[in-house]
Amino acid sequence: MLKSEDVLDSQASLRRSNLRRALQLVFRNPGLQTRAGIARATGLTAATASSLVAELIESRLVAEGEQAASTGGKRATTLTVDAGHHLILALVIRPTSAHLGLVALDGTEIESRRLTYAVPDRDRALDDAVAAMAAAHPGRLLAAGVQLPGTTDGRSVLESVQLRWQDVPLADRFEKLLRVPVLLINDVDAEAIAESALEDEPSGYRLFVHIGGGLGAAVTLDGELAPGPRDRAGEIGHVRVVFGDAARDCSCGGRGCLESAASMGAMLGDSFSDAMEIEEIQALVAEADQERIDDGARALARAVKLISALLDPAEVVLGGAAWMLGTRFLDLVQAETDYPARGTVRVPIRYADPRAAISTGAAQAALTAVLGVRWSPGHLVKAQRTT
Repeated sequence: MLKSEDVLDSQASLRRSNLRRALQLVFRNPGLQTRAGIARATGLTAATASSLVAELIESRLVAEGEQAASTGGKRATTLTVDAGHHLILALVIRPTSAHLGLVALDGTEIESRRLTYAVPDRDRALDDAVAAMAAAHPGRLLAAGVQLPGTTDGRSVLESVQLRWQDVPLADRFEKLLRVPVLLINDVDAEAIAESALEDEPSGYRLFVHIGGGLGAAVTLDGELAPGPRDRAGEIGHVRVVFGDAARDCSCGGRGCLESAASMGAMLGDSFSDAMEIEEIQALVAEADQERIDDGARALARAVKLISALLDPAEVVLGGAAWMLGTRFLDLVQAETDYPARGTVRVPIRYADPRAAISTGAAQAALTAVLGVRWSPGHLVKAQRTT
């Protein structure tokens, strides 16, 4: 027999679920959605839909817009995302630099800052920058998404070879400074989320491979991350793919790792850094040993071929700084995976969509974690183009 408190808990849970459904409908069609549209899409009564909208407006998540086109009766008032109050902090951490972006609820990055530091000063510099962001916008931060290279369970950095962090409770540390929920996300996962956020209806498996100072992968299914039970999915950078005399030393202490052959540093030289400007990286590409880049493409192709045979992805996307290697690199990776292997099919390989902003993945992950909604792809692109 249900107790009265159980009934109340069930009613509260149903209310929260309906609020998320209504909010997602506004996020999907900002400036076009109406109360009547929410009632039709959810099967709720007009009174219930209006009650949900009233709560969302009071919470500064939704705002009323212009009147909708007349359909013969009284013109309805459209609903849009309230971009004037809540903010999401997106923090992208790299070994010697970080990007801090404040993202409004409509997906627009309204403020950004690039932070550089020496490795011994990194913790203090990050803490000071995060605290300064919070102090500059009191009461407006809704959540923070922290993107970093390495494995994480969302709360702690389990291991980061590039940052030389292990079992670091970073979310707790930042939450004490920000007083809002903080979500940690692997940088490759964040890029994969950003890529999916630009599609209306992502479907099937997609293999996303980040190529930068490090190398890692992420798998999405219908636009959602497909993580492993131990938060280690996609850690392919230190799997051996090169053997014998061709194998090179890797930063992890091993030899022949995929990262030691196909990361940007391996292909362009030790002077490469993720903190470099585009022009600096392009200069390195122009001066690089082309055979070394070709070797990296072949090593990458071996890993891609095996993973593709396992997953049967709709496509493979190369992210990070890979696009600066040009068509020759991309064509070689594709060619090296196109050899006939019984039972497999050709999988298209492309570079990541350049429209994705640096803060998109971390901000989207934080938004979903706290509100359970996603931005509209078309609206997100429009918002980014205005920044």
